[in-house]
Amino acid sequence: MEFRKNGDYDQAIADYDKALEIDPKYVAAFNSRGLAWDDKGEYDRAFTDYNKAIEINPKYAKAFYNRGLAWKNKGEYDRAIADYDKAIEINPKYAYAFNNRGLAWRNKGEYDRAIADYDKAIEINPKLAEVFNNRGYAWYNKGDYDRAIADYIRALEIDPNHTKAKNNLKKISTARKK
Repeated sequence: MEFRKNGDYDQAIADYDKALEIDPKYVAAFNSRGLAWDDKGEYDRAFTDYNKAIEINPKYAKAFYNRGLAWKNKGEYDRAIADYDKAIEINPKYAYAFNNRGLAWRNKGEYDRAIADYDKAIEINPKLAEVFNNRGYAWYNKGDYDRAIADYIRALEIDPNHTKAKNNLKKISTARKK
């Protein structure tokens, strides 16, 4: 895990390989190795590991969630949404799954559906600055600058160093001046 956090994906993968030699049904190791492959942009290998984790434990919401991330990274938003749906079905309190499903909806231009998912994520965990930023961006795309500003400000109240929220606030100021 530490190697992956530090960007040493190959070493992380090697460590997960060793863990899987010891326990070939170690679901978390398949999932984590999938994340490392995903970080390297090797999505097919990531999918193989997520699929194996799901095969071993079909109720492992994190594997569906992470496979959804990989689909989103590949631009396959419908497939990402399907995996986030499954993660949420398994764990209805999975705020990050609602957030990322919202991102997939946003990428498809379906801002109302994105906002509904962000609302649910905020209901579950109102301390996620990223979700407020994401909802603000959806409001911005709908042309509702007041709501966007309110969400960016809320994101910055939670995390004063949230760079995206700062940049998005500047973007609105520029847009309003035009």
